[in-house]
Amino acid sequence: MTPPALVSWCGAAACLLLVTACGTAAGQEPGVGAAASPTSSAAKIALNVTIYSSLTAPPSHYVLRCEPPGGTVPDPAAACARLLAGPSLFAPFPAHMACPMILVAGARASVQGTYLGKPVAETIVDGGCDLQRWAQLRHVFG
Repeated sequence: MTPPALVSWCGAAACLLLVTACGTAAGQEPGVGAAASPTSSAAKIALNVTIYSSLTAPPSHYVLRCEPPGGTVPDPAAACARLLAGPSLFAPFPAHMACPMILVAGARASVQGTYLGKPVAETIVDGGCDLQRWAQLRHVFG
């Protein structure tokens, strides 16, 4: 019988190996969404963002890195400053939060990467509890 701690460690090691082996996807900037090696200088923020403004319009794709600023956003330094100035875009919602039942236009954004060293895999919509986050995201990437 295998001890639970060993199974847990093996599972974590396999995940780390899988993430490391995947490397950078085609068309993706290095350091965004891929595991950074301990010897490289990892960006404080490394995000891939796809914004779907409507059901018929083509999506917009952005890459943002902060400290050092870079990516495909028109002004990465300003985008980083806006992202870090307000409350965290990726903070969990407060417990027992009442959300409005409003969906503005069916727009959404898919956000993948890291934020302040923590993994991010979020979908943010322009309604409900995400209204404030959507406004902040559009301010950063819009």
